[in-house]
Amino acid sequence: MLRLRPYKREDAETIISWSKDERSFYKWSAGIMGKYPITQEEFRFVDSLMAFTAFDENGIIGFFTLRNPRESLDELRIGFVIVDPAQRGTGKGKEMIKLALTYAFEIYGASKVTLGVFENNEPAHYCYKEAGFKDCILEEPETYEVMGEKWGCIEMIAEPK
Repeated sequence: MLRLRPYKREDAETIISWSKDERSFYKWSAGIMGKYPITQEEFRFVDSLMAFTAFDENGIIGFFTLRNPRESLDELRIGFVIVDPAQRGTGKGKEMIKLALTYAFEIYGASKVTLGVFENNEPAHYCYKEAGFKDCILEEPETYEVMGEKWGCIEMIAEPK
């Protein structure tokens, strides 16, 4: 059974180890924490966010953060989502995101949850849709300069059922 707990600094080494290459690192971090490979010290950036670790009886399987993107407390934004590569494709990522939504709506009291996913990260986009997110159409989609390329970002939203 998958559970969430507050992130602990000793989780950093495991979470950082899941980024086996530069491209996969930027798909979940957008380079906001620093350049690949980041250090545990750079990863401390998440200490200023609501950071969560997902785990089951076998150990840590995922990580994500929540933050208020605006002054309103009605919206939470999920970010820095990463799942242990050995657990991808098993449904654990979807389960983790559903737990994040349960926390956001039922415990925190948010009226909506948003996130952004790169267009070139189809497995994550599919996972978020399966967990209850819908694509938003923006007048001007966000793009990032990553590894000398322009990466488009898909904005997504989930609202309580």
